Amino acid sequence: MDDLKVIAMNNFKEVGDKIIEKLGKSEVNVDFKTLRFSNGEGKANVSGTIRGKDIYILSDVGNYGITYKMQGIDHRMSPDDHFQDIKRIIAAMSGQARELTVVMPLLYESRQHRKKAKESLDCALALRELENLGVNRIITVDCHDPNVCNAVPTLQFENFYPTNEILTEIIRNENTDNLLVISPDQGAMDRAKLFTDILGVDAGVFYKRRDLSKVVDGKNPIVDHIYMGPEVSGKNIIVVDDMIASGGSVLDVGRMLKERGANEVILVATFSLFTEGIDKIDRAQKAGVFDKVYTTNLTYIPEEYKEKEWLNVVDFSDKLTNIIKTIHEHKSIKPLKSQEKVKQLLEEKNNKPKVKSYK
Repeated sequence: MDDLKVIAMNNFKEVGDKIIEKLGKSEVNVDFKTLRFSNGEGKANVSGTIRGKDIYILSDVGNYGITYKMQGIDHRMSPDDHFQDIKRIIAAMSGQARELTVVMPLLYESRQHRKKAKESLDCALALRELENLGVNRIITVDCHDPNVCNAVPTLQFENFYPTNEILTEIIRNENTDNLLVISPDQGAMDRAKLFTDILGVDAGVFYKRRDLSKVVDGKNPIVDHIYMGPEVSGKNIIVVDDMIASGGSVLDVGRMLKERGANEVILVATFSLFTEGIDKIDRAQKAGVFDKVYTTNLTYIPEEYKEKEWLNVVDFSDKLTNIIKTIHEHKSIKPLKSQEKVKQLLEEKNNKPKVKSYK
């Protein structure tokens, strides 16, 4: 793979280093720097041979753990800052690459994916901007709304899901008897269906009733969750969504499921942002609102958060490496999305004789 080069930006270093190691560090790694001036402005520098190479830029725009100084004050990098650095890296290469792919698991501005009245359509604008800069392909994971790719119909847009990887860990470590999959809202039903297809179980959904007369933090506040679906009493529940932000909504769902007699409640989210910290969620777990959280390492999670016994972070670096190799070698991505190995693992667990305990 002499023509494959990887730029793992500092905001994605932990996963990026693993991917570079798996692909062959001396061959694929590209040295670069992103610098900041004291007034907050920045620049990027790329060194090494990139002419005629296929470049993969890896970035976690949600990483708030990186800081820079402006006017002598420490500032956390925002998604806007990270996205600007992606553009700087592209500009630094000055069109020398043969092909440019941006690997952005947490798609920038993905929640601002549709326009209502006089407001910005930021995700579409960002995709257009990357296309205009010469990017050939976007690789993302569990995009909030994959239909946003319609904004750039000629740009290759690959959206993958971590369903297989997360379910593999759940099957290995949790009780998979008497399961039920729950979608916390109607928008997450497609994700829930991926889980039901593998597990062969039914699904339920909550309808979020909002107060349309008020706007709080840019959205109508949720006033009630109305459940629609099969009986949850005595069931082991898997609640599936793309992200946990403040956690308020998913904790409400967990609380109502427990009140209805659910046994264990496992929360699954591709991205755990924890925008209001982890204390509230930790207290809710101790109060029995939910039992476990399964998430990925595709966006930044502070190390002290990972120490929580209820938080299970699934490594996605192997899958992302295989995605990059497969696409670079112009092979079919269909095998990457196959559910057969996970289904086989579940079948083996279900057919395994249960050990009797004697007192």
